[in-house]
Amino acid sequence: MFGLSAKDTRFLLIVMFLTLATPILLQPFPENSAMAQFNAGYPDLMQKFAIFGIFAIGFNILFGLTGYLSFGHAAFLGVGSYTVVWMYKLLSYNILPGLILSIIISGLFALLIGFISLRRSGIYFSILTLAFAQMSYNLAYSVLTPITNGETGLQVYSNDPQMLAGANAPTSPHLFGIVMRESSEFAVGGWVFTFNNGYYFCAIIAILAFYLSMRIFRSPFGMMLRAIKTNQTRLNYTGLNPRPYTLAAFVISGMYAGLAGGLLAAMDPLAGAERMQWTASGEVVLMTILGGAGTLMGPVLGAGFIKYFENIFSKINDNVLHSWFAFMPDGMEDFLVALVHPFVGKGWHLTLGILFMMVVIFLPGGLVEGMQRISRLFRRKKATKPGGPDHEHHPKPAPHVAE
Repeated sequence: MFGLSAKDTRFLLIVMFLTLATPILLQPFPENSAMAQFNAGYPDLMQKFAIFGIFAIGFNILFGLTGYLSFGHAAFLGVGSYTVVWMYKLLSYNILPGLILSIIISGLFALLIGFISLRRSGIYFSILTLAFAQMSYNLAYSVLTPITNGETGLQVYSNDPQMLAGANAPTSPHLFGIVMRESSEFAVGGWVFTFNNGYYFCAIIAILAFYLSMRIFRSPFGMMLRAIKTNQTRLNYTGLNPRPYTLAAFVISGMYAGLAGGLLAAMDPLAGAERMQWTASGEVVLMTILGGAGTLMGPVLGAGFIKYFENIFSKINDNVLHSWFAFMPDGMEDFLVALVHPFVGKGWHLTLGILFMMVVIFLPGGLVEGMQRISRLFRRKKATKPGGPDHEHHPKPAPHVAE
């Protein structure tokens, strides 16, 4: 099914179910409960999960398969965003033309940068990509201001031509009239589930992007990329030139990043140079390593993990902490608030940094490795309990009787 093995098909169907059921799964606590702070089922955050999942999936095709560590993928993210906003300004708020063009232009930009950067490998490749990303950021911020609108950011104004916009066309991003910002809410008891058009549009694209990455991982092309990562010198001795393969992986990865940048502009019609900063490139590296580089699901888990911390833990302020510990005596309450305060709110980076260090030290394969260890542990317990495969009853052989 879908050109995949039975095991991969089951895995893809599980991913599809979890993605489409995200508005329910990320809203586990009632709205009025003290734990509602940890709910993540609101449109803005769900869209970030899907968009940065696409970004990390594309980066993993390059880094996870070939071992080439790029610190410049934010450049393609920014190019995708600028392209979509320009299509808004010139044509209409329909997101489809801009997304298609963002993939194409990001791919061409990645072809140019990759052709130069891939002449080197290792740390030299990483530094080259970082240099190109910073050059792109400075061009967008202060040089190409007629195209990028500088530090203000590119946005749509009332005097823009929008040649394909009709009289009754929506005045915000839409897909043939389906407005991305519109949502429908479904209340069940104390729970309120939000089903947002923009999220489901991003979710469907994320599923397609994940499926394409599965096909790449299982293809002969993916096997060649793994061979490059394993031992590029031996591959050269066989007479194969790895550069076309690494360049193709770099371009595909850049197109994924451009698509993610286009989707960011599809959800919020604004493009700024900050999306090209080195911090954005570093973030996708953290996502991939944290989730598990070279695995299918790892980058998505890493992206969701970091975005959850960024949006949930950063909102826990002293007032929230006092409400949590209000049942305690005043002295104990103030002590616990002072103890937890550095790790939440503005200090959420500290918590994320500690968790990242623990994952790198104890789970080099990322969150996916942790899940695999837990799965093996449960299987081992199931196998060793009475009646399991290791405790099957074997009848004793009959004693030898002399004739």
